[in-house]
Amino acid sequence: MNESVIASFWGPVTSTTELCEANYTHSSYIAEFYNTISNVPCILLALIGIANAVRQGFEKRFTVLHLSNMILAIGNMLFHATLQLILQQSDETPMVWEILLYMYVLYSPDWHYRSTMPTFLVLYGASFAALHFFFRFGVMFKLHYIGLSLICLPRMYKYYIQIKDRAAKRIAKLYVMTILLASVCWVVDRAFCKKMTGWYINPQGHALWHVLMGFNSYFANTFLMFCRAQQLGWDPCIGRLFGFLPYVKICKPKKKD
Repeated sequence: MNESVIASFWGPVTSTTELCEANYTHSSYIAEFYNTISNVPCILLALIGIANAVRQGFEKRFTVLHLSNMILAIGNMLFHATLQLILQQSDETPMVWEILLYMYVLYSPDWHYRSTMPTFLVLYGASFAALHFFFRFGVMFKLHYIGLSLICLPRMYKYYIQIKDRAAKRIAKLYVMTILLASVCWVVDRAFCKKMTGWYINPQGHALWHVLMGFNSYFANTFLMFCRAQQLGWDPCIGRLFGFLPYVKICKPKKKD
């Protein structure tokens, strides 16, 4: 937001979006320090998710889903560290790709023409990337992203009412709680930025949004992995890593000789 006396390694700010954090207050290499480092939890959670998906033998789509969360977090770090327009797009475009991947994971089990869905989603994602590169959508990007996200909600709700396991339902509730809290942080950071910049301590609402959305993605992926394991008849249950972080444990049915 405000420029510091520290010289910028990356040159003038070219991004169309700046958040409520003073620039280059800690290092000449990091424009928005807290908005950059707040992506680290998302990367760590994604690594945990990848390790569990591979170890439990889940379909590759879930490994890719966790990997997409990590790639998005890295792109977000690069954007907030530099505030360069090209890296802003490297943050925004993967957001759309990730939602398209969620749409595939959610709707593909009931899709009768299996090859058509991934083909359409890949073409859609590539077309959006090209259009966003040339036209640099602003408000339309946000509305487009919200619209795609809303498409995912009916299937998430369907899975929720079908699942009977209480621990899995708690993960779904954590998913809803974190996205609501994250949204409040995002709105407050945007709406009251001028007031907060005068405070002795900036609450860093956008950084809190990053942390909460990292957990939100992890909870969403864990819930979807549980639902898929039940569909495959793998007898899933919820374990706790470090005593608090939920993950899916499965017991695959033994193959008959």
